[in-house]
Amino acid sequence: MKTYELIAPCHFGLEAVLKREILDLGYEVVKVEDGRITFKGDGAAVCRANIFLRTAERILIKVGSFHAETFEELFQGTRSLPWEEWLPEDGKFWVTKAASIKSRLFSPSDIQSVMKKAMVERMKTGYHTGYFSESGDSFPVRVFLMKDEVTAALDTTGDSLHKRGYRRLTAKAPIAENLAAALIMLTPWRGERILVDPFCGSGTFPIEAALMAANMAPGMKRSFTAQAWKHLAPEAKWRAAFEEAGQQVKMDAYTDIQGYDIDEKMVSVSMENARLAGVEHMVHFQKRAVSELSHSGKYGFLITNPPYGERVEEKENLPGIYGTLGERFKTLDSWSMYLITAYESAENVMGLKAAKNRKIYNGMMKTYFYQFPGPKPERGSCLKPERKG
Repeated sequence: MKTYELIAPCHFGLEAVLKREILDLGYEVVKVEDGRITFKGDGAAVCRANIFLRTAERILIKVGSFHAETFEELFQGTRSLPWEEWLPEDGKFWVTKAASIKSRLFSPSDIQSVMKKAMVERMKTGYHTGYFSESGDSFPVRVFLMKDEVTAALDTTGDSLHKRGYRRLTAKAPIAENLAAALIMLTPWRGERILVDPFCGSGTFPIEAALMAANMAPGMKRSFTAQAWKHLAPEAKWRAAFEEAGQQVKMDAYTDIQGYDIDEKMVSVSMENARLAGVEHMVHFQKRAVSELSHSGKYGFLITNPPYGERVEEKENLPGIYGTLGERFKTLDSWSMYLITAYESAENVMGLKAAKNRKIYNGMMKTYFYQFPGPKPERGSCLKPERKG
């Protein structure tokens, strides 16, 4: 089967996590750039990457790249690419998104329009026709411009990979599922160890942790655009990848994963999302203020996304919230804490100094991932037997 150059975008600052995931799947990483990883893989890799990668945004197949400083160069460069080798004659194709960084061409709508026209011109020559019904399967195209270098790629995913299919209900400012997964993977937490999120919102951190503990692939309950692309990713490859994911699930894994929220409505939302994810038996949610945070176990983890204070009235409450969190964490013997926040006074207010502070862009917002690791547990001291039945 033909090998492609595949591109996996991710959150800025989390490239190393995604690279490790891709290598663990058995694929060769070609290039690591800010916010994306390029790797080699065939049609089966398209299927497996979409289903198994927890931290990617989507999976793209690179069609080609070229240099363009003017719209004429953009048109000619796009027309030079072999679109007829990728798109069927009746395919519906369009440039769904254009991103430009440090390039002379920066208007997304103009870039999209010029490239669509150029693609049509190339297809006319390739298929010897002047009319395209575009009545067939969808082939969305994404384009990146970086320092006047244009990269065009087919989007195999459709809805972003952070949409696992379980989060029907959300909190006011939910953390994306793939970002939550990446942050958990930056910690030493493993499925048999205690994890508590004292600001659980819609339950993303606990649910993503439970999916990891059960070895459930994040994309095994959703669909993807490329499932219709029989010539690029055959149906048998998709079927094999979904079967592989199903065979790896361990629903009887022991867990102690909990989520607390002061809002009873959000506790109900979390419980429903956990049910939709199929891990309701692996997580426990309850209404509890951060001032009531406690746990009898040792060597546990707090992994959380506290309020940032985006509105003026919320900012007034932040010192109290973070101060209380710091006080309660100090009472948890041998625990570790990892939190993501845009609140720059977090350390001072909590009265704690992070061992590490990692800058991560959550969309366009600059956030900080503060890491307060506790002592390593003695061998076997925090392990529990797997559940039976």
